[in-house]
Amino acid sequence: MPKPADANVALDTGSRLWTLATAAVCLLSLLVQLPASLAWGLGATAAVMAAAAWRRPLPVLLRIVLATAMMAAVLSVTGLRFGRDTGCALLAAMLAIKPTETSSLRDSRSLLGFAMFAPFAAFLLDQGPLTMSLGLLGVLSGLVALQRLADAEADAIADGPPPLRRLGLVGKLVVIGLPLMLAAFWLFPRFSSPLWGVPERALARPGLSDEMTPGGWLDLMTDESPALRVQFFGATPRTDQMYWRGPVLWDFDGRSWTPSPWLRTLPPAPVTPDNTAWDYQIEVEPTDRRQLVALDLPTTVPEGAQLSMDYAMRVRVPLSSLTRWRMRSAPPSRFDPQLPQALRQQALQLPQDSNPRTRALAAQWRREAGANDAALVDRALAWIRAEFAYTLDTPLPGRHAVDEFLFDQKQGYCEHFSSAFVVLMRAAGVPSRVVTGYTGGIYNPLGGYWIVRQLDAHAWTEVWLPERGWVRVDPTAAVAPERIYDTLEDRALAGGVGGLAGLTNFGNVSDWLRRGWNDLVLGFDASRQTRMLERLGAHGLGSGGLGVLFGLFALLALGWMAWLLARGERERDPLLRAWHRLGARYARLGLAREPHETAGDWARRVAARRPQGASVLFSLSRRFAAARYAANEGDHRALIEDLRRHHP
Repeated sequence: MPKPADANVALDTGSRLWTLATAAVCLLSLLVQLPASLAWGLGATAAVMAAAAWRRPLPVLLRIVLATAMMAAVLSVTGLRFGRDTGCALLAAMLAIKPTETSSLRDSRSLLGFAMFAPFAAFLLDQGPLTMSLGLLGVLSGLVALQRLADAEADAIADGPPPLRRLGLVGKLVVIGLPLMLAAFWLFPRFSSPLWGVPERALARPGLSDEMTPGGWLDLMTDESPALRVQFFGATPRTDQMYWRGPVLWDFDGRSWTPSPWLRTLPPAPVTPDNTAWDYQIEVEPTDRRQLVALDLPTTVPEGAQLSMDYAMRVRVPLSSLTRWRMRSAPPSRFDPQLPQALRQQALQLPQDSNPRTRALAAQWRREAGANDAALVDRALAWIRAEFAYTLDTPLPGRHAVDEFLFDQKQGYCEHFSSAFVVLMRAAGVPSRVVTGYTGGIYNPLGGYWIVRQLDAHAWTEVWLPERGWVRVDPTAAVAPERIYDTLEDRALAGGVGGLAGLTNFGNVSDWLRRGWNDLVLGFDASRQTRMLERLGAHGLGSGGLGVLFGLFALLALGWMAWLLARGERERDPLLRAWHRLGARYARLGLAREPHETAGDWARRVAARRPQGASVLFSLSRRFAAARYAANEGDHRALIEDLRRHHP
């Protein structure tokens, strides 16, 4: 079988550079979504491979070895569990070594076609404006590269338009297709649930989990990315009231805290809410988990979520995309005042033969306090306030981690304080548990909402006291209240610190723009689509009616595209384009050429009405007719310039 003709066409330098640049942009849309170490490795590999194969393709055996090594590198980072990120990382690895076999026209087209998969795969990991921008840039660059390859195949690179003109032509194609794209976005039926599922991630996103091990939140405590955004309707709580309740942890194995699975099946405990109530909406960034936070304590449960006995909220499907939840909350005045015996035993359990010094101290305090549980709580807080410090620089915990923290280190962050406090209280006979979530938030005046970031992750405790029930106690706030109730950004703005205040304002603008993207693009779901159509007077349209409406607008858009493309085909000849523009200039004077008129007839009619300048138009019309219809293959550039310069 003979080889295709384009398999033997060598690439010129410009076409190769455009092809490689397109592949690089498409690859970048994937790399920004992958772990940093893997992204840097794949990016460096792509650059080295493109340079190594610049003169000739690498040997087949070497390419096989490289492909095997790249797959092994990806799986060493993502593990053997296959997920969306694993597939995207493997695609990025293959795209990184694809330039090693690119030398001909056919190879370049193959590379471009393969590279176009990358932006679409990146949307499986993120749908933000950066991914959209890189994807659009990759598509535009790919169209320009395909234009150059077509000119190279026709041996017309030297006569082709310059790069900026090529970009202009591609931009026109995008504008022509814009109505069809808008029709698909606004009118294509949107479904409340996806038609098909996609694999979960192999690597977890940063965010709250249902497990806490002292020392395990270091990455989370330094992550400034938003976890959720909150907008209040009406009253707004003070910052020291903003405890965003997440998983509640009961079980302790001497090192890690986890929830009790059997408690999720129990109905929520009885609560008497305070007179204060907060109405708000939270916008949750994707976490791929089922934990949902709410302002402590939620009084309503949104559709799609459920409350456990301890008022931890979970959703039925993983939070793999941006979601919005409307809620109401109120601080409790009494929270489960009659603690069942089974729950009391659960809230007092501790592993045997662990933390002996803490147990001995708790027994001593119990003897001295008698039956006064509140006195035990106050004494522990006073001790922490007097002798402990807040820091993220902590050693790894040993076998008796709580003993080491309370008697040796006396410094740590919220995981250490909450874990040690609950162990001390349980050892003293006070039912207690760990609550995880977020605290505080940064107010963005541009959008009138609050930003809660990953570094606002926090762990506090709840102790059960007679007649009051569960009471929130935050031992971290006892030693570092600024960590909980104040933020660096707040102090900068209050104190007028110019540089930091400027960075904060830039962050507010950036997050406001991201929230606008979330609202206009990612948040345009089935309900928003229905409300938009109802405002336009289209009521009661089901999926079938929407399909018909979309089909109608799609046909109109396709007809408009066909008309523009046909018109562009007619106007592609620069001589004909210059002639039509001359006619448009005369039309503004009321002397437009009629469709049935020849060039000579039109010139004679114009001369009869406007004798001045008629000789120029006569000359141009004769030259145009000769060039257009007499098969004159000579140079038309002079005629085109004369047509452009003539202004009646």
